[in-house]
This record gives sequence, structure tokens and C-alpha cells, in this order.
Amino acid sequence: MTLRKAVWSAIYLLFILAPLLALLTGALPPSRDFWTEFSVALGYSGLAMMGLQFGLTARFRYVTDPWGEDVIYHFHRRISLIAVGLVVVHPLILIAAGSEKLAPPESLRDVPAGAVFAVISIGSLITLVIMALWRTRLKISYEFWHIAHIVLAVVAVGGGLLHMIGWGFYLADPWKRALWIGMTIFWIALLLYVRLVKPLFMLRRPYRVAEVRKERGDTTTLVMRPDGHAGWRFRPGQFGWLTLWGSPFKITGHPFSFSSSAEVDDGRVEMTIRNLGDFTSAIAKVPVGRRVYLDGPYGAFTIGNPADMHVLIAGGIGITPMVSMIRTLADRGDKRPLILLYGSKDWESVTFREELEALQKRIDLTVVHVLSQPPEGWTGERGYIGAEVFKRHLPPGYADHEYFICGPNVMMDAIEAALGEMKVPLSKYHSERYSFV
Repeated sequence: MTLRKAVWSAIYLLFILAPLLALLTGALPPSRDFWTEFSVALGYSGLAMMGLQFGLTARFRYVTDPWGEDVIYHFHRRISLIAVGLVVVHPLILIAAGSEKLAPPESLRDVPAGAVFAVISIGSLITLVIMALWRTRLKISYEFWHIAHIVLAVVAVGGGLLHMIGWGFYLADPWKRALWIGMTIFWIALLLYVRLVKPLFMLRRPYRVAEVRKERGDTTTLVMRPDGHAGWRFRPGQFGWLTLWGSPFKITGHPFSFSSSAEVDDGRVEMTIRNLGDFTSAIAKVPVGRRVYLDGPYGAFTIGNPADMHVLIAGGIGITPMVSMIRTLADRGDKRPLILLYGSKDWESVTFREELEALQKRIDLTVVHVLSQPPEGWTGERGYIGAEVFKRHLPPGYADHEYFICGPNVMMDAIEAALGEMKVPLSKYHSERYSFV
């Protein structure tokens, strides 16, 4: 796994640095001042990063498995900001250096095509970043944002390429021209794979809703069975992208954890989804028999590493992957101790409450409920999960246990900090954050 991480990291760096290496090889253009050359280098690197974003979100399992899909998407967001910064700094340096290329034209007709495409590319990038960072504040729906994100990304990369062609300063050399043609073909191929090839495979392997089960906490479980195929196996804790309304060619899918046991042998898959007022509000109304499409499985948030016991820490609907793990361990007859620390708002909204009680009779499972709004007479844990709760319920030797954390970001940040204070190494705890925006 470590070797695969190193190999893919090296390949990613090679793609990013290839345009810069090309600048230093082959036939060199007439020399220009340092700041002009430096700004061009930054622009080339930013454009290469932007193009590779299509690959980061293409969901190649062989690539994403070592890190997990959520880590890849977090990296996608961070590297996007760096790419945008490089692209924006590129013309700012030219302005500061007094480049004649940026001298005001006498009329709009005299504006070079390369400059027009540069403005289009940078404008698309800035709009893309604003919508991604402030989608919630701007009250933009996930579906509209997703479509706009893809369109703006294509316009930004296309505009960047046309800007580079418009100036043509570094493309006279045939090797440099071949490099950029090859990279452009690669980026287009990635986009076609995600939007055409993968949906075709999904279209041939649909699922049908076999049951719509009401759960506590305004939550619904969709039970889906493969339609005309054997389905696929997943590891407990993994997730998939659900296309509920429409065909797999629909641009927007929604990621949800699997809540069923990974030991089922009939291809059945369950997703437990809480009504959060958006797409999820229609889940309870899905008719039995409806054809749906699943893209998965994804994620590295799964049991399997050596440990004396598993500690599962869930907040709200973050219980979903934990239940998949517990059900799987029960079906396997695993004898290792298992502790679930489960944070909820109140007692009535505790999803899977009765089933967790029943599962304690099948395996060595201890469930500790932590309520932020406990009922009168509640004698259990109150407030939020933290270091004190750990010390009251976990056996000593904290660094020997394996921890899984899933829930609201604020809760997960606090728990990771608490585990750090308890000297638990990073390799011993795993977090899953389902924010792909």
C-alpha cells in the first residue's frame, strides 16, 4: 500500500512538473527577463494542476484505494486553491514587471485572442472557487453547483490552453507542442471516461429498490438488490455514489455509506440516509421496485488492521458505516472486544437503537450513548464525546486500540485532538469526512 502511494505520488508530480521540464529542454526561445519567465512557469504549473483535477475526481479505485476517496477529494480542493493561486499570480507578476504584453490596446479590436482566453479562464476559476467555498452561504443547491462546477472547470482549462496557444511563444518547438497535445488528449480522455464510459458500465448493472425501511431519527434505509447481475462485494465502512432519479448519465450522484453487512452473499446493498432537507428529503418516498444505479465501492475507512480491539466513535448519521462494521463482525463471529461511543441529540433520535441492543448479545459489543439533550432521569453520558468519556469507558493501553471516527466535522476535530492528547498515534485512528464539495 505504501509503495502504491509512492508510485502514484511520483506520477502526479511528473505530470505537474513535465511542462516546467519542457521549458528547460529543446530549442530555447529568445531570452526574456527573469520575472517574465518565472510568471510563465507558474502559469504552466497551474494549468497542469487544473487539467489533472479531472483525474483526481475520476474515481479510479486502484488509484484512490491507498488513501480513500474522501482524502482524494480533500486533496482535490486544496490543490485547486494552489492551482488558482498560481494562475492568478501569473499575470500579476507580468503587470508588476511592466511587461509590454499587458500594455493597454488602442481599441478592443486590438486585444490579442490569447488575452481574451486568459480573462475567460481566470474568471471561470474565480467563480468556481467562490461557488465551492461559499455554496452553503450562497444557498446554491448541490445539484446546480455540481453542474456549474464541471462546466466552469472545462471552460477554465480550455481557456487556459487557448490562451497558451494564442501566445504560442513556447510552442514553436515540436517536442513542447507534442507534450501539450498529449496532455490535452489525456485530460479529454479522463472527462470522457467519467461522463461516458463509466455510466455505460453502470447502465448495464442496475439495482432495484427491494425495501424502504423507516428508522429512528428521521432516517430511511434503502435496501437495493442487483437487477440482472451478481452485484459486487464491499468492505465494511465503504460507500458508493447513488443515482436515484434518472440514468447514470445524469451529472450528479450522491455519496452514502453502506449500512449492510459486507458478508451478505446475495449482492444486497443497504444505504441508511437521514433527511437533511435537500436531496435526502425524498428518500422516504422512493417506491419499491424503482431502478437505481450505484457506483462503488469506495473508501479506505474499513476494518482489517491488527488491533486488540476496535473503538467506533459515531455522531449522528455517522453511525451508518459503524453499523456496517458491527453487522459484518457479528456475521463473521469475531470475538474481539468492540466499543461503540455513539453521540446523539436525544434518546428518541438514536438510529439503530434496538438493533444495537440485540447485537450486544451476538458479539462482545459495548455501546455507550452520549446525549446532548438527555431525557429526565438519564443516567448515561451527557454532552459530547471527548477525552474524559474515553478514559471512563476504554481500557488502558489506548495506543493499542484501533479507532474509527465519523460524524460532524466539529466533533471529529475535537476527537482527533483528544486522541492526540492521549498519545494515540495517527496510524491508529481513521476518520471519514463525507464532504465532497
